[in-house]
Amino acid sequence: MIFLQCRCLRGLRAGKLKMFREFLSLFAVLWLCWSPSTGEAQAEYMKYKDPKQPVATRVKDLLSRMTLDEKIGQMVQIDRSVANEEVMRTNFIGSVLSGGGSEPLPKATAEDWVNMINGFQKGALASRLGIPMMYGIDAVHGHNNVYNATIFPHNVGLGATRDPNLAYKIGVATALEVRATGIPYVFAPCIAVCRDPRWGRCYESYSEDPNIVKEMTAIIPGLQGDIPNNSRKGSPFIGGKSKVAACAKHFVGDGGTTKGINENNTEIDWHGLLSIHMPAYSDSILKGVATVMISYSSWNGLKMHANRNLVTGFLKDTLKFKGFVISDWQGIDKITTPPDSNYSFSVEASVGAGIDMVMVPYKYSEFIQDLTHAVKNNIIPMERIDDAVQRILLVKFTMGLFENPLADLSLVSELGKQEHRDLAREAVRKSLVLLKNGKNGSAPLLPLPKKASKVLVAGTHADNLGYQCGGWTIKWQGFIGNEDTRGTTILGALKMEVDPSTEVVYRETPEGDFVKSSNFEYAIVVVGEPTYAESAGDSITLTMVDPGPDIIKNVCENVKCVVIVVSGRPIVIEPYVSSIDALVAAWLPGTEGQGVTDVLFGEYGFSGKLPRTWFKSVDQLPMNVGDPHYDPLYPYGFGLTTESVKDLVARSTSAAAGSSVSIFAMLKTLIIILFLTG
Repeated sequence: MIFLQCRCLRGLRAGKLKMFREFLSLFAVLWLCWSPSTGEAQAEYMKYKDPKQPVATRVKDLLSRMTLDEKIGQMVQIDRSVANEEVMRTNFIGSVLSGGGSEPLPKATAEDWVNMINGFQKGALASRLGIPMMYGIDAVHGHNNVYNATIFPHNVGLGATRDPNLAYKIGVATALEVRATGIPYVFAPCIAVCRDPRWGRCYESYSEDPNIVKEMTAIIPGLQGDIPNNSRKGSPFIGGKSKVAACAKHFVGDGGTTKGINENNTEIDWHGLLSIHMPAYSDSILKGVATVMISYSSWNGLKMHANRNLVTGFLKDTLKFKGFVISDWQGIDKITTPPDSNYSFSVEASVGAGIDMVMVPYKYSEFIQDLTHAVKNNIIPMERIDDAVQRILLVKFTMGLFENPLADLSLVSELGKQEHRDLAREAVRKSLVLLKNGKNGSAPLLPLPKKASKVLVAGTHADNLGYQCGGWTIKWQGFIGNEDTRGTTILGALKMEVDPSTEVVYRETPEGDFVKSSNFEYAIVVVGEPTYAESAGDSITLTMVDPGPDIIKNVCENVKCVVIVVSGRPIVIEPYVSSIDALVAAWLPGTEGQGVTDVLFGEYGFSGKLPRTWFKSVDQLPMNVGDPHYDPLYPYGFGLTTESVKDLVARSTSAAAGSSVSIFAMLKTLIIILFLTG
């Protein structure tokens, strides 16, 4: 080619030479543009795919390449039951979730979960831009949807521990178990401030005290990782493949509804909203929480899902939250009364208010169609869509989802591992609140001796793992019995704890005559609430499961008894207290029943404090510490303490050694040691 060029040049005049050079330059440009290998190399480099680029640059680059259809698809979260690879690819779906109890198959393994989620992810990655989806799940007291996971005490129990560091550790363990199943996003923690125990979600609240709730947001860095010191205020942070994106919920005031009715109206002035219900959100944002979920409830008559002043004006603009805002399950449908009576309006109102991702969860085609129509007709400005999508992409890039979109099996051994169960056991024993120990001036009943001739265990909740775990466990409303997941009931723990020579007799509902004639040294009665979640748990009576009161009467009138109340909140107990020797609030302890027996038998002392007021009568409700009419059965913060047997023995021995005591006193100490330790 060069040889021909030289021959041609000899015959050209100077003017034509210049033209020919320009032609060659143009030819070279055209050649480079046409060349398949060079063109492909240029097309392959996209800033959003380059992990070396700053996250902001990647978000901006990807957003600039997206069509309206692709942007709206990112704003959609659908349930796994309607998801498949084709749906993910053709609708550009941004997120998939498991609702309460939604699983790949009964008793699914970690591998089953990973394989299902990767299937959905492959569909998302096959779309034009290959934007990965993020899978979300409720993990509100451990990985509660999943068989064999460690189930920690519900939040009300953790509030009784007054231990933010424990909450942090639970966050770390929960993140590992969630990631073991291939999931990078959890709808937790619930940072509601429950002001009325009649609310069916009260056990999801750490306390009636906003300061306790604020302190327990320590679970967020446990889930997400510790936010770097130089982080920009409000920016989300997720620290790698062993961490998950968290979700502070439900914004805002969900625990303050009238009469505790779920999804009802919270009537409170601006100062009250800020001082009671908002502090935990401010703190969560400072900790780098990735997402915030909006509440079903209303504030002074306006549905939170349509409250632009609070969602955009306060959460995003004032608190500087830069992650994304997500709706609750079918939350936008409930903007209208009756729900879903004007869906197009609900779409416009919710997205206009500042909700970025909508938990549809089923009718995604209708949502996409209505939102597209609203944007094309200038009902919702394009800037609002871009704001939503850039927030979603920011979280996805921050969590490393573009670099590691597919889950692997490297963490499957984390699910239900012994270290996590040991941590849950610690949480149980620290959560127990001792309300009474000794009747009518008699000696304390607790700690119980492990060695006894015969003891009775009774009650509806003594040998029922489902009751022990409560709602949001395996199924949305929880389960009843011992078959749905792995754990240790209180009865099972007790049998492991007592001396081998001790005869343990279990009767769920014993008759009084049987108790009276059986020569039991003492009895343990375990009663409480049924399982429930959300509105199904709303209660105006707050009574225990029948025949709980009769069991207390039949047992405690005939033998020394300790009553353990397994419940998500204070329930009616005042009529029975006088007949009880020792009374323990165990809340909803989860799968590790040995945490209860650890304290009953004095391996550890009682240390829990009431996270909420225990009323005398439901007629007093709502009643919270500081109220003018405050007259509780047991006040907020109450909790008797005991020493462990080990500490008691050490103190007794030390006292004996430091004084001139008789042989009789030392023998007495020795007898105490043998009696308590069995």
